[in-house]
Amino acid sequence: MQEIAEEAGVNKALLHYYFRNKARLGEAIFRRVAHGLFARVGAILGGAATLDDKVRQVVALYIDQLAATPYAPGYVISEINQHPERAKQLLEAIGQLRAQAMGDHFIAVLGRQLQDAARAGRIRAISIEQFLANVASLCVFPFVARPMLCAVLQLDDRGFERFVRERKATLPDFILNALRP
Repeated sequence: MQEIAEEAGVNKALLHYYFRNKARLGEAIFRRVAHGLFARVGAILGGAATLDDKVRQVVALYIDQLAATPYAPGYVISEINQHPERAKQLLEAIGQLRAQAMGDHFIAVLGRQLQDAARAGRIRAISIEQFLANVASLCVFPFVARPMLCAVLQLDDRGFERFVRERKATLPDFILNALRP
């Protein structure tokens, strides 16, 4: 807690006052990280934009957020692996967001949009679960696997930044082309 207080530039007593212990602080950080991205992604996916625009917006949001907080995905995965109860907290956080900020409609809106596009022959049929997992995975993986990617691709920090900029530009078309019949 002392190291965290020093890094945050606050008094350790203040940190203890608000969070009581390291476990509660970890839970608060986990919830904040989880909430931050999911609320904005849900707002995009539940909006009125075309499917193509939603993919482009969500990829840009994910890549920009992860570039700004590159250790967040690894942190979330590590927390879930080390503290399995965090998975339940993540689900609760997503449930709260769906009920509050996003409304329950974002899943229904996107699901209908995917079904309508498939019926019209514009995309292959895909379940909303697979669509969401594919988009999130393709965005998050480079950040979670950064050390491995940097070693395999022989990238330094600047090289990884270039890689991420290129990914942000090319990933939406990759996803959209994979959906097309």
